[in-house]
Amino acid sequence: MIVEVCAYSLESCLTAQRAGAGRIELCGGLAEGGTTPSAGLIQLARQHLAIPFYVMIRPRGGDFIYSETELAVMKADILTAKSVGADGIVLGVLQTDGTIDEAQTRYLIDVARPLPVTFHRAFDMTRDPLEALEAIIRTGAVRMLTSGQHQTAEAGISILKQLTEAAAGRIEIMAGAGVNAQNAPLFIDAGVDALHLSGGTKEDSQMIYRQPSVSMASSLPGEYEHIETDEAKIRAIISVVQGKTH
Repeated sequence: MIVEVCAYSLESCLTAQRAGAGRIELCGGLAEGGTTPSAGLIQLARQHLAIPFYVMIRPRGGDFIYSETELAVMKADILTAKSVGADGIVLGVLQTDGTIDEAQTRYLIDVARPLPVTFHRAFDMTRDPLEALEAIIRTGAVRMLTSGQHQTAEAGISILKQLTEAAAGRIEIMAGAGVNAQNAPLFIDAGVDALHLSGGTKEDSQMIYRQPSVSMASSLPGEYEHIETDEAKIRAIISVVQGKTH
């Protein structure tokens, strides 16, 4: 079972690799739930990582309905990630009625070829999980990341089980959102194919002087803290996975 770590910096990528992660989901935009990382970060990840990394393709936070210009940016970002040497792509497009936008998703997956594509947690915002599962399979995605349409994957465990059974090996089901070493056995027993987590911990800013009258952050984390991958958290969950699957 692969343990995938969502990383927002080169430092977190290196920490995850050192801890034994099997794959990286490389993102920018932590406060927005993950957006496309910079070309520089993708390039350095390629130079320093021996494990596979998939690049998030998401032009902004918010919903997953994209305009023509946003889709054009997504295409360009996929081509950039491919040219720099990414191992895979992460994306997802919905329609206004809460169904998968199969046409646009399939188009972007075709742009990504021969790289494999993970359909991200846009799945969790769809109106019917089994309907969405079949649609994602039709697009050609090799994997989908989901919390079982609940705020945490632990709360969505029953739907994760349903999805795993319905997928029947046609697509990988990867559980994510609140996954840790303590609840990992639940997902292993549910039969999911992979686990996804950030394993993040807050690190305080090194700034000594702190301007009391101005804040540059419109949301958390603020400018005097940042989130990095915690090596101990990743090692702990990998230890659980290896113990349960060997």
